[in-house]
Amino acid sequence: MTLRIYNTLSRALEPFASLEPGHVRMYVCGMTVYDFCHLGHARAMVAFDVVQRWLQASGWRVTYVRNITDIDDKIIQRALKNGETIRSLTDRMIAALHQDADALGIERPTHEPRAMDYVPQMLGLIGQLERQGLAYPSPNGDVNYAVRKFPGYGKLSGKSLDELRAGERVAVADGKQDPLDFVLWKSAKADEPAEAQWQSPYGLGRPGWHIECSAMSCALLGESFDIHGGGADLQFPHHENEIAQSEGAKIGTPQQGQAMARYWMHNGFVRVDNEKMSKSLGNFFTIREVLEKYDAQTVRFFILRAHYRSPLNYSDAHLDDARSALKRLYTALQATPPAPMAPQTVDWTEGHAARFKAAMDEDFGTPEAVAVLFDLASEVNKTGSARLAALLKALGGCLGLLQEDPAAFLQSGARTALDGGAIETLIAQRAAAKAAKNYAEADRIRQELLAQGIVLKDSPTGTTWEVAA
Repeated sequence: MTLRIYNTLSRALEPFASLEPGHVRMYVCGMTVYDFCHLGHARAMVAFDVVQRWLQASGWRVTYVRNITDIDDKIIQRALKNGETIRSLTDRMIAALHQDADALGIERPTHEPRAMDYVPQMLGLIGQLERQGLAYPSPNGDVNYAVRKFPGYGKLSGKSLDELRAGERVAVADGKQDPLDFVLWKSAKADEPAEAQWQSPYGLGRPGWHIECSAMSCALLGESFDIHGGGADLQFPHHENEIAQSEGAKIGTPQQGQAMARYWMHNGFVRVDNEKMSKSLGNFFTIREVLEKYDAQTVRFFILRAHYRSPLNYSDAHLDDARSALKRLYTALQATPPAPMAPQTVDWTEGHAARFKAAMDEDFGTPEAVAVLFDLASEVNKTGSARLAALLKALGGCLGLLQEDPAAFLQSGARTALDGGAIETLIAQRAAAKAAKNYAEADRIRQELLAQGIVLKDSPTGTTWEVAA
């Protein structure tokens, strides 16, 4: 089966073909690093991490770019509030971003460009747009994009200019010719630090938000590439504006008509107890706050049980259920240690593997792929097949799951005052009681452990333990 991707631009599932045979070039909008990453960021990072993993498992070489916005109004304001430099703030938040991403098992992108390093490329693009008549300087020193002069504006959001204009509530201000026009270059403000200012043909200033992604994607992936991704909230206006910039700059050149990106992918929103996640509602969670309550594998599994385009509803009950379900997969691997199997040696014609592949080839259908893992785990439990256990682990690896030591995972998250050594001591005392036929004492020890959230599992090879669901 050929991989199909839902293309936001066409609003349809389309067979995927890369521009360059065997090589996929993908750009995903990353984080604005003024604070810790939240659940919405986790959702996007995991979604496109799986895209990258599956493309690689399918034999493609992937060049994956995920940018970092390190110059922005919020960053400047936060740095001033904290009494620190912009660089100090952004370096600290980027380190925290990497800690969170690493904890969730997210592979690093091929390139992670910082906006500040690409200001010359942004100015070059702004100059090209000005020469095309698509950009104009305003009296306040800003440079704006003339939206109505780009004939394709609105094709990603599916709205006409008149529809967008009717919904516009911002009056024409700051030298804009039209409320839909957006800023490409912001003139320097007196209260902004020198490190937020660059020399330009338009005077001291800094780039607008939208221009950075057009400049960085072109610099690292070329004027046209395969996949552009990001959260659903970026579809308009950010991604619409990227298209206007990148494709507008090609008008009158040999590249005119060439798409910025051929496939546009957008992951769904995160909701908390069926309400939109927002700081004003008090239901806003950072990744590290969630990881204080739940292990990273459980959080990742919870995210992947929903399709990347669907809404994701966060609640403690859903995380608890995800933990219990994931334990069933790890229990199968613990009972039947897998034989060695590299992901690239998977036989994709085998029944379970073929079903898994079909699910993932249909717009990265992780819910159906996860269902295959549970069917496979049931077979492992029935047959004790080390080969099927190896397949279970290999397929899980395509999703970034099931790579931990089963015993360690099953024993993690214990809500008990006992440590592993104390538990093993009680298990040994129970074994001695059983050997002495003191079954009442053996049962008492089992119940004592169970009361503290520890479940014992007896087998011909001995007794193991895990944390109760």
